[in-house]
Amino acid sequence: MCYLQPMIVVKVGGSAGIDYDAVCADLAALWQGGQRFVLVHGGSGETNRVAEALGHPPRFVTSPSGYTSRFTDRETLEIFEMVYCGKMNKGIVERLQRLSVNAVGLSGLDGRIFEGRHKDSVRAVENGKVKVLRGDHTGTVERVNADLVNLLLNAGYLPVLTPPAASYEGVAINVDGDRAAAALAVALGADALLLLSNVPGLLRAYPDEGSLIPAIPANDVESYLEFAQDRMKKKVLGAAEAVQGGVRRVIFGDARAGEPISAALAGAGTVVS
Repeated sequence: MCYLQPMIVVKVGGSAGIDYDAVCADLAALWQGGQRFVLVHGGSGETNRVAEALGHPPRFVTSPSGYTSRFTDRETLEIFEMVYCGKMNKGIVERLQRLSVNAVGLSGLDGRIFEGRHKDSVRAVENGKVKVLRGDHTGTVERVNADLVNLLLNAGYLPVLTPPAASYEGVAINVDGDRAAAALAVALGADALLLLSNVPGLLRAYPDEGSLIPAIPANDVESYLEFAQDRMKKKVLGAAEAVQGGVRRVIFGDARAGEPISAALAGAGTVVS
């Protein structure tokens, strides 16, 4: 396969309403046209469903700075791996294989594609008080094994990546997928990072989809955090990290229908540049 176009990292979320068939069909068409991609995906909605069914419901905590994340004890981590690395990852790889794209699905733990420091404890606000919760398996991606990803790309494979990451000690850690995708985009020297979810972009007055913010200056991303609700905060933070690292543009796009990747590349959604 001859690649003539710049690298694009696509992160597709795991919330309700996302059309993975549409994402994969669009991705396959663009890939077969010579575009280089790495796909990163989530799986939060399905993980919540499976955790409930297994009698270990998800626990979400809010940090003193207002960021919401999943508290990941060891049992939660194992459920997380089952869904993200198993059902979600292989489901996406199967879709792409059916579309004649030779996709390879890996977690960030494999080959230490995503690596960072293990945070055993997390500070959380509960009932107005800040508490320290121990036994957590989370972290932030600080290093990316770009050599392994490029090895796959150069051999004609489309990498499909997902958390968890590896800690420096080799322990699996839950990391935010949007920020992991941002670190990957920086490490690969990507031209663009697409963050696709179940909303049309960053909304000034969530959930009013008519309040879409169409553009954000690259040098002013963090000032838009005030408009980000819940998990969108991590997307905005990831966008800031990506543009600071040299990624030319980041697009918050809609993964619910149509040709979501093509639409985002054409400017639909919120464009950070």
